[in-house]
Amino acid sequence: MGWGKGAAPDFADLLKIVDIRTKIVSVSSLLVGTGWALATAPERFSWSLFGLMAVAALLVDMGTTGFNSYFDFKGGVDTRESDQERFKALVQKDIDPAVALQLSLALYVLAMPLGIAIGARAGWGVVATGAACMVFAWFYSGGPRPISSTPVGEFFAGGLLGGVLVAVAAFVHTQRLDAATVLVGLPSSLIIAGILSTNNACDIAGDARAGRRTLAIVLGAERAHLPIFWLVGGAYGAVALLAALRVLPPWAFLPMAASAAHAGKALGAMKARGWSHATKGPNMGAISLVFLGFTACLLASFALAALSAAR
Repeated sequence: MGWGKGAAPDFADLLKIVDIRTKIVSVSSLLVGTGWALATAPERFSWSLFGLMAVAALLVDMGTTGFNSYFDFKGGVDTRESDQERFKALVQKDIDPAVALQLSLALYVLAMPLGIAIGARAGWGVVATGAACMVFAWFYSGGPRPISSTPVGEFFAGGLLGGVLVAVAAFVHTQRLDAATVLVGLPSSLIIAGILSTNNACDIAGDARAGRRTLAIVLGAERAHLPIFWLVGGAYGAVALLAALRVLPPWAFLPMAASAAHAGKALGAMKARGWSHATKGPNMGAISLVFLGFTACLLASFALAALSAAR
């Protein structure tokens, strides 16, 4: 791969372009969908399919973030002033932005044969779904009106990275797409949208300067944080709904109550810090820890459901 006219990026730069830190999102959804498959149809679980799904999902996720890095740089969203964390390689070093575009395309191309291998075993509908997600991911960051720049950006991304990926990760094993499998991805969709809302609330100044119209900008600086609280609270509410509907066992409340207590404390600290480029690092770190705790407790709920079914 040629590096254009700019400086040659090192491996750390490439990891920054795909923002490797955010891959906890796709890994979480993959584990939630796989955990659900193990809890409901353990006899159908395949380690080889899990491995193919894991690599394919990471490649597509990294490629999507690379496209986002490219378009945010070209659109003036990412600047040295906005990058208080000094993590954006394209604005911190003299790297040709085409590197991000080439890297993302290469990652998508690498994901394609894996998708075909998954489809050959789990059904070609999985391939069609994956291809559609890749197209939507492009329009999320690129095109004349990127979805990420609109008030529905976080909900769109949360749905794809949450509910859709959870359902596909479960379906490749169970070959079943029932109401429970669809509903079990709802909490993930909501809390992932909450992560993106945190990012947008902190980026409100830079996004407005670049002409974006995110939900945070529409609500204004004083209310930009409200979707974060609504979405994170909604994720825990969705878990409670799943328990009430007996999709999850009633004692799923036990691990999730501990996670909710931590989330409430973290959100309070985030609100006290405020929402700006300067507080983006601590706030994104805090919401990421909330997300990891949420994922662990949701997986614990699945384990409890499996143990209950085995008795």
